[in-house]
Parts: sequence; C-alpha cells; structure tokens
Amino acid sequence: MELMAAAMAQEVVSRTADRVAQEARRGGEDELRLERFMNNKPPIFNGGYDPDGAQQWIEGIERIFGAMRCMDEHRVFLGGYVLHDEANHWWGNAKQRLEVGGAFITWARFKREFLTKYFPADERNRKVIEFMELKQGGMTVSE
Repeated sequence: MELMAAAMAQEVVSRTADRVAQEARRGGEDELRLERFMNNKPPIFNGGYDPDGAQQWIEGIERIFGAMRCMDEHRVFLGGYVLHDEANHWWGNAKQRLEVGGAFITWARFKREFLTKYFPADERNRKVIEFMELKQGGMTVSE
C-alpha cells in the first residue's frame, strides 16, 4: 500500500515538473517572439481620431506579421503590445468584453473592433467616395 502511494506521489511530482517545464518553454518562446517583433520596429498607435493613422498602423503591423510568419494566435498579443495611451486603455476594456466566457480573440475580430473604433464606417465610406471622385485629366478613377 505504501509502495503504491509512493508511486502515485512520484507520478504527480513528475507530471507537475513536466507541466512547469512546458510553461517555462512557452514563456521563453513568447519572449523571443516579442523580441523578434520589436526588432522589426512596429508602429505605435496612441489612439485618438486618426483614421488614416489607424489604417496605416494595421498595414504596418500586418507587414511585420507576414515577415515573421506570425500565427493568428500570437497576433492579438503582439498588436496589443504596441497600443499606447488612449488606444491601450480602449484595448484593455474591449479585451475584457470580448473574452467573456473564455472566448478566443482572433486577429480578424481584433481588426474589426479596432477599425470600428478608430476608422468608423462613415469615414471609410467618405474615403471611398473621395477616391472615386479623383480625377486625372478629365476622367474620374471609376471611368
């Protein structure tokens, strides 16, 4: 009986050690990923009303993600890391709301929320109309 209890205790210790080692490796990988990301000098977004800046921020971040071959599961963390000031406060609140019930936030969902906040649909529509009305010579872009 004592032998069986000792074997069970050893199994628990072994599993715990394996789990701790796995989490340490994962933490080290996260640090390396963040370091690689920051070495690419990602753009910082501070928030405020700047629709063009918001779109440029997304494009700049996604260019780095492509170069790093960054998986979707890491993009939200890395993108959120370079939100500062008002944008960081917004993201903290939005993240809490989106994670209710343990939901995983995809990059597509993050972008949708981010652009809704910082590049609203009415502004996007205005930009499209503005672009379509651009003229070169006597012709519009749509012609």
